[in-house]
Amino acid sequence: MKLAFSTLGCPTWSWDKIVSEAEKNGYDGIEIRGIKEEMYLPKAKILLKANHQKLLSDLTERNLSITNLGSGASFHDSKKYEASIKEGKEYIDLAYDLKIPYVRIFGDKIPEPDKKQETIELISKGINTLCEYASHKNVICLLETHGDIVSLETLIPIIDRIKYDNFGIIWDIGHTYKIYGEDISDFLNKMWPYIKHVHIKDLTLIDDKLELCMIGDGVIPIPEIIKELKIRNFKGYVSLEWEKRWHPNLEDPSVVIPFYAKYMREYL
Repeated sequence: MKLAFSTLGCPTWSWDKIVSEAEKNGYDGIEIRGIKEEMYLPKAKILLKANHQKLLSDLTERNLSITNLGSGASFHDSKKYEASIKEGKEYIDLAYDLKIPYVRIFGDKIPEPDKKQETIELISKGINTLCEYASHKNVICLLETHGDIVSLETLIPIIDRIKYDNFGIIWDIGHTYKIYGEDISDFLNKMWPYIKHVHIKDLTLIDDKLELCMIGDGVIPIPEIIKELKIRNFKGYVSLEWEKRWHPNLEDPSVVIPFYAKYMREYL
């Protein structure tokens, strides 16, 4: 297993700060989901074609990799479907140019329960469209367990409709915990062939609601999850998804990113 963190957790850091902190704290990879104020990665300054040589040099000098590009493409809304296809393709093109193996996509919701089947068909269609496009560019599309597409009940009907091999899952342990608690054996057994990347976070119960908290301070059995990943010989990244961009009240990344690396090394 390898260590990474998502740039979602350091929304004010420059690219130079990101790679410097990753190197200093012994990380193996960086998951890019926004850089400073730019969330649409094909428009982020360091990811513009003119700056690719610098980006690759920065990574090589520090023995770092970009684990994946985090798009916001989702397919549950027919009105936004074509825009999401366009976004997904632009991210795939960028990943291809930089030899990044994965692009993250979403399902993401089941807005109307009585139209669940219809929504699953639309989501599956979107994923297949991007996988077909990505298959010519050596890129794999990763569906994150997020929103309403978290349980086996929603994931399996989608996966059963995927026609391409360049498909996988980002397992977000926080969202899974909200559904299954600590009893994840059935989920892991059925999803294991597809899990390529893991998002690590922790949750604590406040006023009967699960809220984000410092790694190790919450209810998610992270050591047990890491042990299970080791037993299954997981070779991918366990990536800190510290949602500082969405929750500004969370602890500063200058504290959390070094802490996560130290915490995880005890179990890796």
